[in-house]
Amino acid sequence: MAYKFERKQRIAILGGGPGGFEAALAGAQLGAEVTLVERVGVGGSAVLTDVVPSKTLIATAEAAKAISDAGELGVQFFARDDRDRPVRPEVAVNLRAVNQRLLRLARQQSEDMRSQLTRAGVTIVQGDGRLDGPNNLLVSTGKGRAAKDFDNIEADTVVVSVGASPRILDSAKPDGERILTWTQLYSLDSIPEHLIVVGSGVTGAEFASAYTALGAQVTLISSRDQVLPGEDADAARVIEDVFTRAGMTVMNKCRADSVVRDGDGVLVTLSDGRTVEGSHCLMAVGSVPNTKGIGLEEAGVQLTESGHIRVNRVARTSMPSIYAAGDCSDFLPLASVASMQGRTAVYHAMGDAVNPTELRNVTSNIFTQPEIATVGWTQRQIEEGIAQGDIYKIPLVQNPRAKMMGLKHGFVKLFARTGSGTIIGGVVVAPRASDLILPISIAIEQRLTVDQVANAFAVYPSLSSSITDAARALHIVN
Repeated sequence: MAYKFERKQRIAILGGGPGGFEAALAGAQLGAEVTLVERVGVGGSAVLTDVVPSKTLIATAEAAKAISDAGELGVQFFARDDRDRPVRPEVAVNLRAVNQRLLRLARQQSEDMRSQLTRAGVTIVQGDGRLDGPNNLLVSTGKGRAAKDFDNIEADTVVVSVGASPRILDSAKPDGERILTWTQLYSLDSIPEHLIVVGSGVTGAEFASAYTALGAQVTLISSRDQVLPGEDADAARVIEDVFTRAGMTVMNKCRADSVVRDGDGVLVTLSDGRTVEGSHCLMAVGSVPNTKGIGLEEAGVQLTESGHIRVNRVARTSMPSIYAAGDCSDFLPLASVASMQGRTAVYHAMGDAVNPTELRNVTSNIFTQPEIATVGWTQRQIEEGIAQGDIYKIPLVQNPRAKMMGLKHGFVKLFARTGSGTIIGGVVVAPRASDLILPISIAIEQRLTVDQVANAFAVYPSLSSSITDAARALHIVN
């Protein structure tokens, strides 16, 4: 009896961030011959210079704030002076130690991911890659590297996951010392005396929140009416109120025309002629995809005007054999989305079952203090008639556990389909909102009604009981 052996499907992945990493694992799981090309290390910028370091810094900031706020809960810290009298100590942050720790954690995470890929049988090539047509990668691995043999990689499927980099303005070029991008903050040895943050989107708001908690004087410059202009308006108002109460200076409707070094500090000139002086400036004015010069257009891949790769809901580009995942694509720029795109791309390419990604089901989180988590339809879309829904918001101060914890800011907001009561969206503003949003996300994914969610038992007391309370308030009378 004769047996027919088919050649293994070959998958080449350019970029080892969350999208490329998950694509490689999925391909290996399905029996493909997988080669991953990554320039800086497995995990990409998300692990080495972006998500992992920034959220580790934020965790330190949360710890510092918890200590400074402990007095409200009756917890007091004292030291003894030379006369044995109690003296209240200052909360000090060793930023050099903090940065060393977060960079060490980032490297460890990258090595863990590399080991996971190696165990799965993925071939990892460290170097710079570019497309040479729809089924070929050219890789430059540098002189003297053992992987130099992999200068040409043929593939049946190519997944591009090259990420994005901080946007650089000609009028505010970073120098890595006083004018910084978010990838350069981790070289600081001490807390900035006065940090000016240009840009009030997610990145700017997160770092402004963190450095305020770490003890820096912070000025946040926003070109819009309020911070976080693309987020739920109620949530943005809460965060801006928290910022100002913490001593941050928030300058709305201001545009920074230029940022220059001024001796041992920086000088920011606004479009109305005013100036702001500080010790350091963080430029958080968005990012640009790393798609230039890697052969995409020559391979027939369509790009947007901004340089992002056009993809459909299964991460496929205009070329059937090429997929794209992560911040380089024109999808939602979240690490979780990149991971989902990477898996979906490989499953689709190899003929496995896939669920096309539904953007409205994607949960996102902003790691300010408190956090903002959102999923589903927004209140603005409901008010504009794009979706039909009822809205209920319950302030966190009404929650028994929040009172015990001394929480004063935040809320839970649910959106339910008018008539059926199916949950179609939600917003949580609270500590660990990134965890609290999960029940709402599951409800949306499974099309649960408010009554079904309300019938679930929430622990008493718990912050999550605000979700069942909000669902109960939206009860559909039969």
